[in-house]
Amino acid sequence: MKIRVLCVGKLKERYLTEAQAEYAKRISRYANLEIVEVADEKTPEKASAKQVEEILRREGERLLSKIQPGEYVIALAIKGAMYDSEGFAAHLMDRLERAGGSVTLIIGGSLGLSGEVLSRASGQISFSKLTFPHQLMRVLLLEQIYRAFRILRGEPYHK
Repeated sequence: MKIRVLCVGKLKERYLTEAQAEYAKRISRYANLEIVEVADEKTPEKASAKQVEEILRREGERLLSKIQPGEYVIALAIKGAMYDSEGFAAHLMDRLERAGGSVTLIIGGSLGLSGEVLSRASGQISFSKLTFPHQLMRVLLLEQIYRAFRILRGEPYHK
């Protein structure tokens, strides 16, 4: 199985890079994990709607350039479907089976994802109605992927 996580921006804080490395190591027992980062755009403090649209377009183009034709893509989006951990595990496994063992999950930047990226995605999921920093969302996603594999294999994991 292969899971790719496409992300806008780089992790800068050591505690986040360490958490990412730890979950990547844990996931490696179950699947091949690839994390691909694309550059983010600087957002002016009081960005106009036009500036926001342009930032999303540029980041979206970078993300789309990393997606192959036929690749199964799930976008993390606030309006996506919500699951509990067991539901996410079942959803992820179902998508992996349908997609020949390979799924790509996309995390946008601080402004989210462009309409073009959302349109390209085969589906959308949301982890909460709350807003999280996109760097922290990466760690949350990796933790849930790891938890999903533990659940699917009937292995114990803290509840």
